[in-house]
Formats: sequence, structure tokens, C-alpha cells
Amino acid sequence: MDEPPAASDRPSPLSALDLEPGPAVVGLLVGAGGLLFLLEPVVGPVALGSVRTSPVALSSVVLAAGFCLGAPVFYRRGRRLFAVAHGVFGLAWAGVAVGTALRSGTLVIGAVVLVVAGTGFLLAQARGWRR
Repeated sequence: MDEPPAASDRPSPLSALDLEPGPAVVGLLVGAGGLLFLLEPVVGPVALGSVRTSPVALSSVVLAAGFCLGAPVFYRRGRRLFAVAHGVFGLAWAGVAVGTALRSGTLVIGAVVLVVAGTGFLLAQARGWRR
């Protein structure tokens, strides 16, 4: 009679998902940044050591980290347009975070202009694919 496979011989349920560490970490960071943004109305300021900050301010830092990490991750996988998009938006979110921390409206506006320019570039690239 056949014996059932030992627990160590059975495939892990997670192996069916085919997760790659780089894109998974990028997705987790960007998702966490979005969640922090959405928690703003529900959660008050959060203490980080001696500093109290809002979840929205934290979300810009986490989004910047996720998008900046996404640039080399996708570049190494040969997805250059994804890499450029992640790099541009990572720098923009970093600009929002630093500009807010320094109370520099000029830096925040520059970051927003970078987002608009990056979006325009991506739309132009998308139009080229349809032709």
C-alpha cells in the first residue's frame, strides 16, 4: 500500500503563487504606503520615537521607498519602462516627503510637476504601443 507523502515532501501552498522577492517587496511597500494614506481619517498622529507624524506623511516616505526600490528591480528584469516609471515616481514621492519635512513649498511643487511630466511621458509611450 502506498504511504502518503511526508510533510517535508509536499509542496508549500505559497510555491503555487510563484512570488519573486523583488517585485513582492516593491508591491508590499507601495501597498503599505497606500494603506497609510487611507488610514489618515481613522488614525491620529503616530509616534516614531520622539517625533509625532501623520500617517499621510509616513505614506509618502513608504511610497518613495517602494517606488525607488522598484526602479532597479524592474530594470534588472528587463522592464525598462516600468523601471523609469518607478524611478520618476519614487523621486517625486521623495520630493514630497523631503519638501514637507523641510516645509519647502517649492520642493513639493517641483515634485508634483515631476509627477505630471512623468505621467505625460508614460502616456506618450502608451500611445506609441497602440500604433
